[in-house]
Amino acid sequence: MPHTRPATILLTGFDPFGGETINPSWEVVRSLHGSRIGDATVVAVQVPCVFGEAIRVMREAVAAHQPVLVLAMGQAGGRPDITLERVAINVDDARIPDNAGKQPIDEPVNASGPAAYFSTLPIKAMVAGLRAAGIPASVSQSAGTFVCNHVFYGLMDLLAGRTDCRGGFMHIPFLPQQACQHPGAPSMKLEDMIEAVRVALSVALVQRGDVKVEGGAVS
Repeated sequence: MPHTRPATILLTGFDPFGGETINPSWEVVRSLHGSRIGDATVVAVQVPCVFGEAIRVMREAVAAHQPVLVLAMGQAGGRPDITLERVAINVDDARIPDNAGKQPIDEPVNASGPAAYFSTLPIKAMVAGLRAAGIPASVSQSAGTFVCNHVFYGLMDLLAGRTDCRGGFMHIPFLPQQACQHPGAPSMKLEDMIEAVRVALSVALVQRGDVKVEGGAVS
């Protein structure tokens, strides 16, 4: 009988940036490394918060692990819930420097690429699954123009036209210890965010097409 390669889910998270000493995306991702979700094994990779380098690391990780799903994750301080990103746009416009001091303004992620890519994960079904599990979640219409969007676009550019791997991006809030330094900012416990990723990925593994439910925004 032919040998079947075990299914792998690639999770990526960033190192701390913007003066923070911790990044919840990496804390969540590394907590899930080696765990099983459905019939797949999770592999965690840290991506540097650096333009260009982040995409290089993502490309190497996809090549090395040949995942069936890729979920890139990032911190969205100020957001109150788990947000599944709908679209990655082809622009870098950094409000602050990245961790290497780079601050591109109005530059394309890929000069020969399309204006945007949509996530190939069932983001609305994932949001529905999270809400059913009692976890606040929503669809986001913008991943920003910093390194999160940069790596999201780079991932979808890499996966364009492939049917063997689907990918997307999830933003998560501050951890409570971060929110203490940002009075009024919402936060979520680490264990709740870890459970959120488990639930979201469980849905994504079994659901290929998305559900047709409301997930838009007024502004």
